[in-house]
Amino acid sequence: MKTIHKIRISKSITLILLSVSLFLGLNSFGQNLSPTDFQKKMNELPKAPIIDVRTPNEFNQGHLKNAINININDANFINLINKLDKSKPVFVYCLSGARSTNALNQMRNQGFNVVYNLAGGMMKWRAAGLPETTVNKTAKAEMSLAQFNKMTNTDKIVIVDYYAEWCAPCKKQAPILKEIEVEMKDKVTVLKIDVDQNKEIVSINKITSVPTILIYKGTKVLHKKQGTLTKAELLKIINKNL
Repeated sequence: MKTIHKIRISKSITLILLSVSLFLGLNSFGQNLSPTDFQKKMNELPKAPIIDVRTPNEFNQGHLKNAINININDANFINLINKLDKSKPVFVYCLSGARSTNALNQMRNQGFNVVYNLAGGMMKWRAAGLPETTVNKTAKAEMSLAQFNKMTNTDKIVIVDYYAEWCAPCKKQAPILKEIEVEMKDKVTVLKIDVDQNKEIVSINKITSVPTILIYKGTKVLHKKQGTLTKAELLKIINKNL
């Protein structure tokens, strides 16, 4: 009986080890790294390509040093990434992490061995105060913090919409905000903040994803939501605080 019991234990341990090894094998391809771990890994692998999958305009406003811009929305994306050495590690990132995760999955399907993804994208990178560089020296001027504070410090309720031009949920949210702005123009102001153009405001208000909605009255934040809000949800918050 003891021998049989030992055999069963041995088999159980073997199955556990096999499951763990399979799990690690399946997950060794792609790794989501925090900004500090992503930076550390880049320093460990200085020759590994760093792929920024955002639009060229976003890339020009600020990107990681030595990054190569390959827009995931470009019809030629697959052809361009396939020019990279699939047997060696590759770094990918975008603004919030969604597009780079998509890129990671596509690269897995194309046979890449290891891809490191920046979790939270440039928004998390900037929130951590890590360095970036720019190409476009004539970028559109950012809204100053003083201007932002003046526009939110009012008797009206101010809905601040942090958005990006490429963001699909942001586009879904936009007409709802426009309707409220028109219908309640005497009581509500909608302030749209492009996260690619207003890095200081985004950083100070700790915005790490888009869309993000902040609702102010005076200097007080009444509500903060990462993601979209329905018209009914917005009206409930507004009417409660009029």
